[in-house]
Amino acid sequence: MAPPSCPMHSRNRNYKAEFASCRLEAVPLEFGDYHPLKPITVTESKTKKVNRKGSTSSTSSSSSSSVVDPLSSVLDGTDPLSMFAATADPVALAAATDSSRRKRDRDDNSVVGSDFEPWANKRGEILARYTTTEKLSINLFMGSEKGKAGTATLAMSEKVRTRLEELDDFEEGSQKELLNLTQQDYVNRIEELNQSLKDAWASDQKVKALKIVIQCSKLLSDTSVIQFYPSKFVLITDILDTFGKLVYERIFSMCVDNRSVLPDHFSPENANDTAKETCLNWFFKIASIRELIPRFYVEASILKCNKFLSKTGISECLPRLTCMIRGIGDPLVSVYARAYLCRVGMEVAPHLKETLNKNFFDFLLTFKQIHGDTVQNQLVVQGVELPSYLPLYPPAMDWIFQCISYHAPEALLTEMMERCKKLGNNALLLNSVMSAFRAEFIATRSMDFIGMIKECDESGFPKHLLFRSLGLNLALADPPESDRLQILNEAWKVITKLKNPQDYINCAEVWVEYTCKHFTKREVNTVLADVIKHMTPDRAFEDSYPQLQLIIKKVIAHFHDFSVLFSVEKFLPFLDMFQKESVRVEVCKCIMDAFIKHQQEPTKDPVILNALLHVCKTMHDSVNALTLEDEKRMLSYLINGFIKMVSFGRDFEQQLSFYVESRSMFCNLEPVLVQLIHSVNRLAMETRKLMKGNHSRKTAAFVRACVAYCFITIPSLAGIFTRLNLYLHSGQVALANQCLSQADAFFKAAISLIPEVPKMINIDGKMRPSESFLLEFLCNFFSTLLIVPDHPEHGVLFLVRELLNVIQDYTWEDNSDEKIRIYTCVLHLLSAMSQETYLYHIDKVDSNDSLYGGDSKFLAENNKLCETVMAQILEHLKTLAKDEALKRQSSLGLSFFNSILAHGDLRNNKLNQLSVNLWHLAQRHGCADTRTMVKTLEYIKKQSKQPDMTHLTELALRLPLQTRT
Repeated sequence: MAPPSCPMHSRNRNYKAEFASCRLEAVPLEFGDYHPLKPITVTESKTKKVNRKGSTSSTSSSSSSSVVDPLSSVLDGTDPLSMFAATADPVALAAATDSSRRKRDRDDNSVVGSDFEPWANKRGEILARYTTTEKLSINLFMGSEKGKAGTATLAMSEKVRTRLEELDDFEEGSQKELLNLTQQDYVNRIEELNQSLKDAWASDQKVKALKIVIQCSKLLSDTSVIQFYPSKFVLITDILDTFGKLVYERIFSMCVDNRSVLPDHFSPENANDTAKETCLNWFFKIASIRELIPRFYVEASILKCNKFLSKTGISECLPRLTCMIRGIGDPLVSVYARAYLCRVGMEVAPHLKETLNKNFFDFLLTFKQIHGDTVQNQLVVQGVELPSYLPLYPPAMDWIFQCISYHAPEALLTEMMERCKKLGNNALLLNSVMSAFRAEFIATRSMDFIGMIKECDESGFPKHLLFRSLGLNLALADPPESDRLQILNEAWKVITKLKNPQDYINCAEVWVEYTCKHFTKREVNTVLADVIKHMTPDRAFEDSYPQLQLIIKKVIAHFHDFSVLFSVEKFLPFLDMFQKESVRVEVCKCIMDAFIKHQQEPTKDPVILNALLHVCKTMHDSVNALTLEDEKRMLSYLINGFIKMVSFGRDFEQQLSFYVESRSMFCNLEPVLVQLIHSVNRLAMETRKLMKGNHSRKTAAFVRACVAYCFITIPSLAGIFTRLNLYLHSGQVALANQCLSQADAFFKAAISLIPEVPKMINIDGKMRPSESFLLEFLCNFFSTLLIVPDHPEHGVLFLVRELLNVIQDYTWEDNSDEKIRIYTCVLHLLSAMSQETYLYHIDKVDSNDSLYGGDSKFLAENNKLCETVMAQILEHLKTLAKDEALKRQSSLGLSFFNSILAHGDLRNNKLNQLSVNLWHLAQRHGCADTRTMVKTLEYIKKQSKQPDMTHLTELALRLPLQTRT
C-alpha cells in the first residue's frame, strides 16, 4: 500500500461531456410503433349464433400478433366463462335467467333490506335509558325434582310420558323467590338463566329448558317496578330468542342425513317425518301452557318452525297470535307484546304486512286505556307521574311503527296519520309516527304535523319533544320552500319559552341544523343569541357541553365560507360558553379541521385571521407536560394548516409580521416553529424572485430580517437534527439571496452543533443510532460547501477545515466505519473544488472557482487537505486488519478504490499504485464481493476506450480477479 503522504491528484472533469455521455440515446418512433403501455396482442373474438332450432354455435377469432397475452383475454371476451356462455343453449339460458330473476324478486320480498334499522341497534339504548334504583324480585316455579335420576334408562315411550308429566308438574313444584335485587343483580340473574337454558339444552334436558323459558316469560306480566319494564323486556326476549334459535336448529338438523342436505329456502315437503313430528310436539307442549302471556311469548319465539309443517303455517299463526294479545289487559304489557310479535314477524315473514297493520289498528283501539282509570290507579300506587309513565311506551311503539312503515305505500301512511289525528291525547302516538315514518313523508306534511302538535294536551307528553322529533325529520328531508320560515317561527315560539335548560338545549340543538340548512347568517345569529340567553344564567351550559358541541359542528358543517361564519356576531360569544378546557380544545379542533378541509384559497381577511389565531392560541395553551405526543402532533397539524393558508400577497412585510406574531403565540409546539422557519425561508426566496434585477436597500433589509428570524428561532428547537437541517437550509437561502456573512453564520452554527449529536436518538418512540443520520446530513452539507466562497479574513477553505476538525474530534462508535465514509465524501468535495469550473453555481454569488481562478496556492492547500484525509482513511484500513474485521476492510477498500477511480488522476504513478494496492486489499482474505468487482473491472475496460482514458488500459491489466476454489 502506498505511503500516507500520497496526494489525491484530482483529475480534470468536463462535466458537460460527462452529462452528454450519460444521456439515454434518443430513438425516433413512427406513428403506430410499439409503446410499452399498448397491449401486447389484440384478439378479436366473434361468435356466430345459429337459429333457435339449431345446431351448435361456431366461433371464429383472429389475432394481430402471434404472442398471446394471458391478461388480454379478460378484455376481448374469450375468458372461460364467456366461452361457456357463448356455447350454451339460448333457450335454456333465458329460462334459467327468468327463474333466477323470479327467485331473486321473491327473496327480496321476504328479506329485510339494509335500510331497515335492526332491533339490535335499539337494544343498548333501551338498557341504558330505562333504569331504576328500586329493589326488584324474581319468582320462579322450577318444578319438583322427583324421578330425575332414572330418566336416562327409560324406554322411549316411558321417556315421552315422563317428560309430559314433568311439564305438568312445574306448576306444582317448588317456588323460588329472589327479593331485594338491585338492577345489576337482576340483570346478572337473567343472564344466568340464559346460560342455564343453553346448558340444559346441551345436556338434552329439553323440558327443563322449556320450563326456564316459560318462567322467564311470566316475568313480563309483572309491572311492579314499572320504570324498568322496557329493559326487562329486552333481557327476557334475549332468552326467548335463544330458545327459538335452539329449537329451530334442532329440527333443522333432523332434516339432514347422509343422503341429503336441506336447502336454505326449503318447503315443508323437504322436511322428513321425524322433523315434522318433533316440531308438532313442541307446538303441542306450548299449547298446554295455561297462562296467556308465557304461552304467547314462547309460541312467538318458535314461529319460524312453522316452515317445517306447512307453507301457510306462519301466515295462519300471525293473525291468531295478534288476537291473543287482545286478552292482555295492561296496555304497557300489551304494546310490548305487539312489538315482539312485529319483531318476529319481520324476521320470518316481512312480506306479510296485513298482520303488522292489524297490530297497529288494534293498538289504536286500546290506546285510550293509557289514560283510563285502571292505569291511573296503578300509577298512584307506584307513585309514578304520567309524564314519567308515557315515555315507557316509545321503544315499543316506535318499533311497531317502523315495521309498518317500512316500504309502505303513501296511502297507508296517510290513513294511519289520519286515524292518529282523530284520537284524543295523541301526543305519544304522534311522536312515534314522526320517529318511525319516512322523513320525506313527514317533511312534506310539516304544517299538518305542527297543527296536530298545537292541539295536543301538554300534560302527559310535552310539546317540545314533539317539535324535537319534527326537527329530526326536517334535518333529513326538506319541507316545501314556501313553508320553511313559518315552520321555524312556529317551532321556535315553543322552544324559546322552555324554562328548563336541558329541555331547551335538547330541542334547540336539533333545530339549529334546520336553520343553518335553509336560512342565512342573520337567522343563525338569532338562534345562537337565544341559546346564549338561555344557557348562560346559573352557568347552565356546564351541564350541556355535548349539545353545545353538536350545535357548533352543525354550524361549521353548513358555513364553509369562514368570512361569513366569523361575521356571525354571536359565534365567538357562543364559543366562550365552553369553559371546560378539554371541551373547548375539542371544539377548536373541530373548527380548525373544517377550515383546513374547506378553505380553498389563501386568505388575509383580518376577521378570519383574528378569530383563528384566537382558536389556535386556545389549542396551543392547552399543551402541558402531561400532553401526549399524538395530541401535540394533531394540534401542530391543525395550526400548521392554518399558517399555510395565510397569504398577504406581495405585502411581504405584513406576512413576516404575521410569522413573528405566530412564533410568539405557538412557541411550545416545535412542529409549528419548524413550519414557521420554512415559511419565512420560502418568503425570502419569493422576495428574491419577484425583486430580481431590482435589489433595493429595502429588499436587502427585508431579506436580512427573514434570515435573522430563522437564526433566532432555530436554537429554541429541541431536535438536534431538526436544528442541523434548518441551519443548513436557512444558510442555503441566505446564500441564494447574496447574504454571505449570514450564510457563514448559519454554517458555523451547524458545525458547532455537530459535537452535541448524541449516540442514540429517538425515532418514532424507538432509540436508534444517530451516525447514519449524521452521515446523511454531512453529505448534504458538503454539497453546499462546494459553492460557498471563502471569507477574505479566514483563510482558504476555512469552513471545510473547521468541519474536518469537528469530525476528527467527534466520538464515533468503536465498530463503526461512518467516519471513513464521511472522509471519502470529503475527498469527493475536495476533488470538485479543484476543478477549473464547478459543477453548479448560485446566481450572483462568486464561488471559489471564480475567486481563485485556479491559483496554485489554493490548489496546494486543497491537495494538503486531500493528503490528510487519505492518511486517515489508510490508517483506519490498517486498524481493521489488526482487529480482524476483514470483511469491513474489504468493503471499505473497494469503496475507496472506486472513489479514486471516479475522482483521481490515475496517470499519477503513486495514485495508480495506491489504487492497485486497494484492489488487492479488497480480495486479500476472500471477503470481496466478486460480482461488484467484476462489474467494476468491466467499467474500467469500457472507460479505457475513450480518447482521454487510454491510461486505464494498463491499469485494467494490473487488476486481477481472485478465483474461489
